Amino acid sequence: MPLVAHNDLPTFRRLREGGQEVLTLERARKQDIRELHIGLLNMMPDAALSVTEHQFIRLIGSCNQIAQFYVYPFSIRELNRGAAAEEHISQYYFSFDALMAQGLDALIITGANVANPSLDQEAFWKPLIEVVRWAESNVASIFCSCLATHALVKYHHGIDRQRMPQKRWGVYSHRISEPKHPLMRDINTRFDAPHSRYNEVTREQLEDAGLTVLAESPEAGVHLAVSPDQFRAVYFQGHPEYHAVSLLKEYKREVFRFIDGELKSPPPYPEHYFTDEAIGIAESFISACRTAIENNDEMPEFPERELEQQVHNTWGDTGKAMVNNWLGLVYQLTSHDRRRQFMPGVDPDDPLELGVR
Repeated sequence: MPLVAHNDLPTFRRLREGGQEVLTLERARKQDIRELHIGLLNMMPDAALSVTEHQFIRLIGSCNQIAQFYVYPFSIRELNRGAAAEEHISQYYFSFDALMAQGLDALIITGANVANPSLDQEAFWKPLIEVVRWAESNVASIFCSCLATHALVKYHHGIDRQRMPQKRWGVYSHRISEPKHPLMRDINTRFDAPHSRYNEVTREQLEDAGLTVLAESPEAGVHLAVSPDQFRAVYFQGHPEYHAVSLLKEYKREVFRFIDGELKSPPPYPEHYFTDEAIGIAESFISACRTAIENNDEMPEFPERELEQQVHNTWGDTGKAMVNNWLGLVYQLTSHDRRRQFMPGVDPDDPLELGVR
């Protein structure tokens, strides 16, 4: 069912122009349809701020639950922002204080850039935990992406993420570990999902803390896990929200780090993502760059359009289905006049409440 453009956030306009149904606030108010109010704590750096916002709102708008979706992006003041990002947040984002007063049904938390060896040393740590503490008693479920997963399992369970020898970067095949869990409803038993990270939490760490792993890859590790109550916290290490070109954009950024001298050698290709033809295009570009560097010539133009033709989204339908299942459970848990506030009297471990077991 549709998104509601309840402010002038440009993402709503872009989604509508792309063919997704987005209601005006006036039209939404004329329909007698259940509302779900979703907070989106966007902690991504400036370059990815609007893109990440678009990715998650697009996924929510693809849901087939009989509801109108109101999405409220907000951020954390302690994140180091440039002028353009600050203006975007000031103009289109909501304050956490206002959202606490209004109430939310569920919360999504994105990843973030880090600069310290331990997450609890980051400037965003304390304000993030303040949001999480409020959400624990006031929303039905918290959906965590990548670094947010690492932060919350550290906060809740004392799990420290582990640095990997090299970046895990690409599109990997996964298998469902718990097919009867409602978050896995109508999901293929094997599916693709992208990962992009330097650190991980393992199945062993999660299970030792009482969490349940729902989907994982032999090559990439855990993709999806849930808190011991099976729903109140949903932990993604992968990126179901990514666009088809998201990894390509990351590769381009890393290539320019090499060109600018930040990297001693060209970055590896995202695994299982580039076709053979894409690899050939990238190799030719890197070769031309090396020649330009040696001869102090002008750099060639990055072959973005050519590469875009060679990358494919093999995970989008699965990502939509997982988010649809999550929102369906949020819908169930916040029904019966509990809308927009998770009632402390509801036992999240009760299988009748969540339909989990």
